[in-house]
Amino acid sequence: MQPSTDIPETAPDDPRLARWLRSEPDEGKPGVVLVGFPSDEGVKRNDGRAGASAAPGQIRRQLYAMTPDAEDSDRFIKLLEHTNDVGDVPVSGDLQADQLTLGTVIARYLEQGIIPIIMGGGHETAYGHFLGYAENGFATSILNVDAHTDVRPLKEGRSHSGSTFRQALEHGSQCAETYLVAGLQPHAVAASHLAFIDRHRGHYLFRDETNITSISGLFHSHESDRLMATFDMDAVDQSCAPGVSAPCTNGLLPDLWLTAAYLAGRNKQVTSFDISELNPEYDRDGQTARLAALTIWQFMLGLSQRS
Repeated sequence: MQPSTDIPETAPDDPRLARWLRSEPDEGKPGVVLVGFPSDEGVKRNDGRAGASAAPGQIRRQLYAMTPDAEDSDRFIKLLEHTNDVGDVPVSGDLQADQLTLGTVIARYLEQGIIPIIMGGGHETAYGHFLGYAENGFATSILNVDAHTDVRPLKEGRSHSGSTFRQALEHGSQCAETYLVAGLQPHAVAASHLAFIDRHRGHYLFRDETNITSISGLFHSHESDRLMATFDMDAVDQSCAPGVSAPCTNGLLPDLWLTAAYLAGRNKQVTSFDISELNPEYDRDGQTARLAALTIWQFMLGLSQRS
């Protein structure tokens, strides 16, 4: 797995993240890794717009061109010195096999105490992400920021981007201790989906209930030692994120979305993070890709400020 971008080198007095993310960590083993999962087979199965498989490369282009935090550059650069982009997980189109492969990759990092940041791909990414916990036998809560619950049944016995959290909650390992989801659109969620979450002692917030206070509360509404964070870009209003697999009318505004990513980074219980459903084929001037990259930047900012 090797990342590739065509972001040029920058001047010494104007460093960009590419300087660190392209290089091996200064002290050997990284504390944070970026991993791409260029799959959208699950989106196709769920009747979404194909194209999310191209997302990791576009996210890198935008992220690599960003600068370290100008307000507290020392701490941000210290994090970058322990961060490595390890490239994309190779995918075959066999979704179940690809998710297992992603799980094995993530399991290795979790076992070493390394925080993986996963760039999807469709939201089937999150199930492969979860399998990393299951492979290690690590119990975790799952926090999802999303317009949809993604607890639909399998289709003809096959997983898809909308079945992710049903699969996690029903996994034989029982490693998914609870499920927390914020940003739901009432016109895009069936009552049976909410009943399923209730049966599994989960919590959910609709779009008009989702604010900084309520999201902060979700971070403290579980008893797990670990928290897997997953951010689906279709939660963001389509005026700000047109390039997604399922555009969202009246979605979250970027300031709330980005603050949620920052809070996830700050929270010591968050041991992994993924972002999914960027679809470059439908993007406008790279607007959604930049937002995806800035979401990761905000998460990293939070990580850099963990005490």
